[in-house]
Amino acid sequence: MSGDIKRGTAEMTAAMLISGTIGWFVVMSGQPVSGVVFWRCLFGALTLLAICGALGLLRPGILTWRTFGIAVFGGVAIVLNWLLLFASYSHATISIATTVYNTQPFMLLMLGALFLGEKITATKLFWLMLSFAGMVAIVQAKPGGSGNTVDGYGLGILMALGAAFFYALAALAAKWLKGTPPHLIALIQVATGMLMLAPMTDFSHPPTDLGTWAILITVGVVHTGLMYVLLYGAIQRLPTHLTGALSFLYPIAAILVDRLAFGHALQPMQIAGAAIILIAAAGMNLGWSPRWLRPRALQS
Repeated sequence: MSGDIKRGTAEMTAAMLISGTIGWFVVMSGQPVSGVVFWRCLFGALTLLAICGALGLLRPGILTWRTFGIAVFGGVAIVLNWLLLFASYSHATISIATTVYNTQPFMLLMLGALFLGEKITATKLFWLMLSFAGMVAIVQAKPGGSGNTVDGYGLGILMALGAAFFYALAALAAKWLKGTPPHLIALIQVATGMLMLAPMTDFSHPPTDLGTWAILITVGVVHTGLMYVLLYGAIQRLPTHLTGALSFLYPIAAILVDRLAFGHALQPMQIAGAAIILIAAAGMNLGWSPRWLRPRALQS
């Protein structure tokens, strides 16, 4: 294994494990979702501003007005994605919300067909239908756990699906921004989020205890600034199939955190649905093709 592959694997693993713990931080902050996202954007922007400055990405001429506008569009989408995903945790649990959120490759598939002229093959359609079957299993399952964390279970699933859709829109914007420094894109996105959410944030009653501030700063610095650096570093070093494979550490970590921290155990039907969705997403990301869908020449 080459040095780049080893380093990229370590970076991608760290990025996905960090992402898998964000649900715990959001819930434990005890703050309104819009407030959590605002502070995430603020502290993330400060971190990314320092990183972009160190990398020399703040000099004039790097962005055109067109690329800036697309980056802002992506920022609106990524912030709506965060708002919906974080809100879904209190309804469908972190485990289920994160699993449903992993339908995002299929959202991007549909958007790519609509706006980029990308072809939907029989294999991709198969994985899409399999993912839908997993979704049906999760929707039909009876939520487990105690307290009011499962109130509005269906609403939580819809929120997670909405979050996946807006993430796919942000990914579509990133495709249009190919060649633009990714850390600069991330900085524009979180700065956009600050402006979007500032009118909704109650600055007259900020958090009063150090523990809450520590959580919010961690979400901004670690789960946003550091995670972006690790993720983009990994993407630059790893082949696509390995990036796709390691991305599944995220939902696995989230499910483990949800179980250990909050005692939310998945029910059998939820486990089956989650497994089906993750297998379908893996098939999409890694380019798997069922034997009966392959051309005859490739089967011999």
